[in-house]
Amino acid sequence: MGILTLVVEDDADIATVLRDRLQAMGHTVTTVGNGQAALEALQQAAPGLMLLDIELPKINGMEVLKRARKEWPELPVIVMTAFGTIPRAVEAMKEGATDFITKPFDNEYLNLVIGKALERGELKREVTVLRSELESRVDQLVTASPKMNEVIEQAKKAAQSDSTVLLLGESGTGKDLLARSIHNWSGRRNRIFKPVNCVALSEELLVSELFGHEKGSFTGATSQKRGILEIADGGTVFLDEIGDMKPGLQAKLLRFLQNREFDRVGGTRTIHVDVRVIAATNRDLRQAVKAGAFREDLFFRLNVVTLTLPPLRERTEEIPQLAGFFLKKHCLEAKKPAMQISLAAMKMLAAYPWPGNVRELQNALERAVVLKTGEVLTPEDFALQPMDVSTEEAAVRNLPFHESVEHHKREIIRRAIARVGGSQTKAAELLGLQRTYLARLIKQMDIK
Repeated sequence: MGILTLVVEDDADIATVLRDRLQAMGHTVTTVGNGQAALEALQQAAPGLMLLDIELPKINGMEVLKRARKEWPELPVIVMTAFGTIPRAVEAMKEGATDFITKPFDNEYLNLVIGKALERGELKREVTVLRSELESRVDQLVTASPKMNEVIEQAKKAAQSDSTVLLLGESGTGKDLLARSIHNWSGRRNRIFKPVNCVALSEELLVSELFGHEKGSFTGATSQKRGILEIADGGTVFLDEIGDMKPGLQAKLLRFLQNREFDRVGGTRTIHVDVRVIAATNRDLRQAVKAGAFREDLFFRLNVVTLTLPPLRERTEEIPQLAGFFLKKHCLEAKKPAMQISLAAMKMLAAYPWPGNVRELQNALERAVVLKTGEVLTPEDFALQPMDVSTEEAAVRNLPFHESVEHHKREIIRRAIARVGGSQTKAAELLGLQRTYLARLIKQMDIK
């Protein structure tokens, strides 16, 4: 099936000529005869090209163009005008039309204009993909840890397939970085990588973000919106914190993983896409399934290739390399001269248990760089809480795994809030979390 092209022309003879010509070029063509019908057609389907007459009944072509530019900014639009109304075509170009043609049409010139319009549309989409890549791009994984090297080798093998990957591990271990790396190692590397935090939005908003919605499908839906799964067609979607996804959304995601198809909210047209899914969680999904908080069938769909990232305390040989990497990064970002970490400071970093994992290490380096006036970081430049192995701590070490993890999470949050004077907003920034998610954790854990 060729590109879907919408022809908006009130002259039936001209519309027929254009339809036949475009079909001969391999296009799938829809024709309408007025501006109102054009806007309705745009809502019902997402064409790849629109040929638009300037002079139309009901709603004129200029108004259709303005609405199209606002709601479908990537859609190439070629305006059609009579020779005597070229100034109107110039006005349309100022409003964002891709090009214009005058009636009567020369077939060769029509082919040329359409070809250029489609090239520009594709260029816009490529720019969007590149911008997304640049925004999400991180440096390559750095590791001197045999445990992490084993995970990375497995990830590289998984990247060569389109199988769903489930990343497990404590918060801050680098699951987002590994997800991006899997995408970059795959055949989808030149397409979009789109991360989605499954706890940052309400269930209703997350459904709309993932699957899109039709105009008028709910209060505030003033226009059609393409969802992340549709935008990322051909690429990768990373579903972070999937263990916190609500049951209603779990069912919708299961259908997508089974068939790679979905409907927009309020829509009736099934949309098929080619998207690779990587999911991550710091929760024990098997326990969540037993507790009835996570669908068993969805767990099996996600659990195709499972990779578990070890906490930083189990790969301490990686700390000097990571610390050097983050030091260079934050010196560049802060526009400061290159710094070094003293031997005493590096020993302290290597000995610290890092309950917040790699994210906590990065935050510690960033703070030290921002506040440092000299060129050598010493132990005093790191605001690390000394870990007093008290009787209570010894008791915590003997707790079951999940209780121990919950205890450490609670302590990490308490320390972060204390370090920033009680501000949840600043504590969320320090921990690299969404403020709303931190507030939810504080409430769930009853942190005073």
